[in-house]
Amino acid sequence: MKALVFGKTGQVARALIACGEAEAGLTIEALDRSQADFTQPDACAALVEATDADVVINAVAYTAVDQAESDEAVATTINGTTPGAIAAACADRGLPFVHISTDYVFDGAGEAPFAPDHPTAPLGAYGRSKLAGEEAVRAAGGTHAILRTSWVFSEHGNNFVKTMLRLGAEREGLTIVADQIGGPTSAAHIAQSCLTVARTLTAQPEQSGTYHLSGGPDVSWADFAREIFAQAGLSCAVEDIPSSAYPTPAARPENSRLDNSQTLASFGIERSDWRIELADVLKKLDR
Repeated sequence: MKALVFGKTGQVARALIACGEAEAGLTIEALDRSQADFTQPDACAALVEATDADVVINAVAYTAVDQAESDEAVATTINGTTPGAIAAACADRGLPFVHISTDYVFDGAGEAPFAPDHPTAPLGAYGRSKLAGEEAVRAAGGTHAILRTSWVFSEHGNNFVKTMLRLGAEREGLTIVADQIGGPTSAAHIAQSCLTVARTLTAQPEQSGTYHLSGGPDVSWADFAREIFAQAGLSCAVEDIPSSAYPTPAARPENSRLDNSQTLASFGIERSDWRIELADVLKKLDR
């Protein structure tokens, strides 16, 4: 299988490239920003029109949640308009399209895990831009899977794990939000899942739809940090604080729990244990 991947330096894109290097019979053609500018929807669609790939995966996103509050037009182009254009090109070519979305399309109310068909109600610009992308992908009418995920981490890029490792080595204690609950998810698990989904859609296009993909068990940011410090052998203490004590330009959903049951039923993808994935990331960072 050959996959055209939009993205090359992000966490999921780099994990997809690693899959291609490790797996016989899998070719990953990853496109960076110089090759695929997501502020240019038509140019990105043209790349799909010209590809010889079997499937297309979008691992590009505008992820600066706070900056999106003052930059919503650009965020919406990158997260909404361009994925829609790519999806339309995929539909014209008959190519399965896998698109990564986010828990931020929900309002974070309650404590129950959100099912894929739960009503969306994003709290801010980033969530609205990602929801626009979902709607555009569905409207394109082709074979597709939208994978909503949360709290992505890996050995690459900027993420919570790497930030905690840096701060935990510098400080004796940190105050960390404890009333936001979600499922940390490794980029490696997302990448493998994207490939599994793409292969299934090739044979079973009727599995098109929206799915959830997050690690378990669900945990607070504060408890996530405690596990990071414990596994890394850092003695940094963690003090729980409410979200109100750490104000940000964009509101974050307090409940980011996602119901993964349909992903298991349709694709056989088990919910991953982020604690095991964290140990693997720490080993890679130690090399």
